[in-house]
Amino acid sequence: MDFGKRLAALRKQRQLTQQALAGEVGCHVTMIRRYEANDTQPTLEVIRKIAVALSVSADTLVFEEGERGPSDDLRLQFEALSQFSPEEKAVARAVLESLILKHDAGRFSRPRDDEKAPAAAS
Repeated sequence: MDFGKRLAALRKQRQLTQQALAGEVGCHVTMIRRYEANDTQPTLEVIRKIAVALSVSADTLVFEEGERGPSDDLRLQFEALSQFSPEEKAVARAVLESLILKHDAGRFSRPRDDEKAPAAAS
């Protein structure tokens, strides 16, 4: 579902008219119509105001369900982490941050395909 459809669905769930949402967001009703029709995209500031008006996170407006968060192959592990004590969570967080830093360092230190030196002629 695209942004406009998500916006319209959330607005209707809250039983708001386009005019009422526009009033809460502080924009003209025409802009709400254009957002819902995907004729234009709101700015980050407008997304924030819409999220507040609809009592949802900006992620809910912007991302498809399941588009963010851990993939299925890691979901069980992250659910298990929620049962950890605060100290165990701190250790798990430190380990994950270390792995992410290691991954990023390797990614940025490897030459891209277009930067690789040509093979020497024999």
